[in-house]
Amino acid sequence: MSHDLLREGEITLPFDPGSGSGDARLMFVGKIRSPWRDRATCPHNLREARERGGGGIVEVDAAFRRALMGLESKKHIVLLYWLHEARRDIIVARPRHADKTSGVFSLRSPVRPNPIGLATVRVLGLDMELGRLEIDAIDCLDGTGLLDIKPYLPTVDAVG
Repeated sequence: MSHDLLREGEITLPFDPGSGSGDARLMFVGKIRSPWRDRATCPHNLREARERGGGGIVEVDAAFRRALMGLESKKHIVLLYWLHEARRDIIVARPRHADKTSGVFSLRSPVRPNPIGLATVRVLGLDMELGRLEIDAIDCLDGTGLLDIKPYLPTVDAVG
């Protein structure tokens, strides 16, 4: 994990949130394949990934493939994934594009105590036997661990 220098005004925790033995017992259910091999070339968000043609593949581990049942009728899904190269100790950050600092809970940055990524993506193809979903775009590094897949439900998820 890279610990870059802090930007002006940033604040860190006095401990590493990843070093404790909290109660979250997560496991990866698969991985995400993307064209992005390093943080320098990885898009900052899904809009940028779509503009750059950054489609991807979600690979679901064999033990979890039956959980894909019913997903074939969904056009969009929500992916939750672990941003394994993100710092976890910064709680007030100054994004590169901003002139002021903000608490990380008000940002979409991967830098946060629990670096969980969230993406609502369009499903372009689904092979349940292989546990493979082709998606329109993704903004994470190749090989990123997949935590969960949820259906996007416009009647529930769309904000009016």
